Amino acid sequence: MAAPLCAQSVKAGIDAWQRADYPAAIAIWRPLAEGGDADAQFNLGQAYRLGRGVPLDLAAAKIWFERAARSGHLDAETTLGLLVFQNGDRAEGLKWLKQAADQGEPRALLVIGTALFNGDGVAQDRVLGYAYVSRSAAQGLAPAQDTLAQLDQLMPLADRQKGIALARSIPSGSPVAATAKRVRTAQAKPNISKPATAKPSVTKPAPPAAARPAPIADASGGWRIQLGAFSQRATAEALYQRLSGKPVLAGRGPYYVAAGSITRLQVGPFASKAAAASACVAVGGACFPVPGK
Repeated sequence: MAAPLCAQSVKAGIDAWQRADYPAAIAIWRPLAEGGDADAQFNLGQAYRLGRGVPLDLAAAKIWFERAARSGHLDAETTLGLLVFQNGDRAEGLKWLKQAADQGEPRALLVIGTALFNGDGVAQDRVLGYAYVSRSAAQGLAPAQDTLAQLDQLMPLADRQKGIALARSIPSGSPVAATAKRVRTAQAKPNISKPATAKPSVTKPAPPAAARPAPIADASGGWRIQLGAFSQRATAEALYQRLSGKPVLAGRGPYYVAAGSITRLQVGPFASKAAAASACVAVGGACFPVPGK
């Protein structure tokens, strides 16, 4: 006979998830999550974030991610930070991302690094920001490597050398070994967007699908989504060309907003901040809502 659900393991839930039996996975994880298992809490949060086996509910996802993060769950700290940051609470998002960055999580390193570089929610420190981004790039995170190339064009050699020296004191790589207890999804792909913000990942359910946002009725309103900030407008234009085919951006256009030597790529309009945030979930990457000018 099958073991009672409450007695089954997180791994059993992963096995069900990988068979696309999402309701069974949820039934296994929920009692474990309610009992304090951080991996089960993280996986349940991912299920709510992706809308698999349960209705898509970012508020519920945040609750479960936070429970896991308070237990020191590294993926939960990162995913929670990215989710909160993307939805406009930058101070709270940066708090969780800093905890993850201090443990060497590459996505968190990238976001904190670009925040430091741009002085976005933290005191500006371009050298330290360069150090964080370079540490992330050294772990093979492609968006960090792209961001580092951008910073190389913006910073003098002497400052870059100071940043590289500082990077040696920053942890590299997650201290948490790969585990079969966490659902895996596609890696977040943060762009450098005043600074690079990133999108949450999952501890990581197998299929790499993004959460499906609620339909957006029309292309009007006072909100946009910001997808990146670049030293060259051509780079912003190239990113828009890569993303413009996404259904959620249909009928909306790019805005290239100059900010000193930086060009910010924004797309809109959207009817509300909630609609813009929902679009960010679908687009992924370093996306967050901004008011239209």
